[in-house]
Amino acid sequence: MGHVFRARLWAALISAVLLIPGLVMPGAAWATGAADFPMAPPASHVIDQADLLSRAADSELDRRLLDFGGDRIDARLITLRRLDYGLSLDALGDRLVQRWGDQTGSTSQLLLLIESQNNSAAVVASPDLKGQLPSELLSSTAISTMGLPLREGARYRQASLDALDRLGVVLDGGEDPGPPQLMERLPIETNIPTREETQSSNALLWVVVLLVAGTLVPMITWWVFSR
Repeated sequence: MGHVFRARLWAALISAVLLIPGLVMPGAAWATGAADFPMAPPASHVIDQADLLSRAADSELDRRLLDFGGDRIDARLITLRRLDYGLSLDALGDRLVQRWGDQTGSTSQLLLLIESQNNSAAVVASPDLKGQLPSELLSSTAISTMGLPLREGARYRQASLDALDRLGVVLDGGEDPGPPQLMERLPIETNIPTREETQSSNALLWVVVLLVAGTLVPMITWWVFSR
């Protein structure tokens, strides 16, 4: 009887907890979908939901995004911890571009999106920009230009600046500079001999000692016995 009463009590408590408004698991609160963003574009051009940027980096990127396309392009950076199940960064960007494009009228939309859980990125542009910024360029910018600094050490500020630099060149009529090249890391010069150098040096010393000994010992022996 006691076991039945305790089971019913636990069931009632669990039901009460689930019915409390706004009480969700932390993981569910971190998942982000299109419904988590306002219907109209916010005042700031940096929407750092994942808290990835310092205050200085936030201000710097906000200025760069504001100046990026002038009055022609509404460029924004969005960071989030993780996406809703089944939603991709590109799909989220497409929904926001369509939603905010309806609010801004003739202004073109460009979104840089970063998900911190997988250090992944996406670049999404409104359809009227596809002539200047084709899908292949946007994909390469997200995967390579932004992906490299993200994979090297979660450098979110640098990833965003690199993307804006590359896309800005193309929008100004220049040739696509392409993704960043992986630089070969040269060995650091040092005066400390390596293991191979030490072994080689010791071997040479022994060769010299043996040669000297092989020359002097017979001469000394001859001199001693010849007296």
